[in-house]
Amino acid sequence: MSLLTHPNARELTKSVRATVLVFKDPRSQELLSRIERVAPSEANALIIGETGTGKELVARHIHHLSRRSKEPFVAVNCGAFPETLVESELFGHEKGAFTGATANKAGWFEAANGGTLFLDEIGDLPLAMQVKLLRVLQEREVVRLGSRTPVPINVRVIAATNVNLADAVVAGHFREDLFYRLHVATLRLPPLRERPGDILPLAEFFIQEHCQRLGYNRASLSLDAERVLLGHSWPGNIRELENAIHHALLVCRNEVVQPNDLHLVDMRTQAIRHEERLPSLPAAHAPVDLDAVLNQLFEKNLPNLYEHIEETIFRSAYRFCHGNQLQTGRLLGISRNIVRARLEKIGELG
Repeated sequence: MSLLTHPNARELTKSVRATVLVFKDPRSQELLSRIERVAPSEANALIIGETGTGKELVARHIHHLSRRSKEPFVAVNCGAFPETLVESELFGHEKGAFTGATANKAGWFEAANGGTLFLDEIGDLPLAMQVKLLRVLQEREVVRLGSRTPVPINVRVIAATNVNLADAVVAGHFREDLFYRLHVATLRLPPLRERPGDILPLAEFFIQEHCQRLGYNRASLSLDAERVLLGHSWPGNIRELENAIHHALLVCRNEVVQPNDLHLVDMRTQAIRHEERLPSLPAAHAPVDLDAVLNQLFEKNLPNLYEHIEETIFRSAYRFCHGNQLQTGRLLGISRNIVRARLEKIGELG
């Protein structure tokens, strides 16, 4: 069994990132073999996987196995910056380029020069920045904001996304030429529910790590707890598993984790049950009479009806956009910050 851990794992305890990957399940071993074949090349790579599947860990392993392993590895979340600052963060700026630019600043491309730049959530990059990113990949040089002088760069780009970029291209949210530029070497990380052979080894790793951190004697999983872990759908993937084990160790008795100690909640199942209270909508090929649907709800005299409708709209839009907050905001005509705040309120974000 092979194992990868994040070098700054403990700094990510409140993050949705996965901090460890194991490769015991046959699908994981097949993925590891593909990673090892892709890594030595200089080709750009695209990693596709749900949140919490370990995309950054895979990117770091590719870098470690490449000829650039002694050079910088820089990880950037494309969805973490306001749209007005994306260009400055990626490509840098000159003093006086905008209000508050009091000194020259190198961007992340320059910081990663000679090494690897990991662009997470590439699907959140605004279209205008996608054009500039494509130019950088083609010309292998950046021009800082407020400057006309190109700066040569030698960077391998590894991009990652939790959305289907091909669908985003069709929807007009992602440039087709950039998609093909990044699509040279593609790695798909299967979600945890599709590689059950990794679940118990990961659980044992987290038990050992958290017992050591908490100063506890080594705990173990009961057979019933193991069955529950193997039967859960893991919508939050590896991060959800770590949180479940951490919680279980805090409340379990006699150093044995029982099913109730895990406190697992499947938000997808909860959402389905919640939406079952709504009247059935017309078939997809028929026109939707929204007034008629609302009238059926009014007749039921449900409590907190407005919040119920709003919550259902947000959940449905979020799933329609494959978990992409930026695209959800565009679909609903609101800002990403509003989307995130509402999703946190209704429990869609960990």
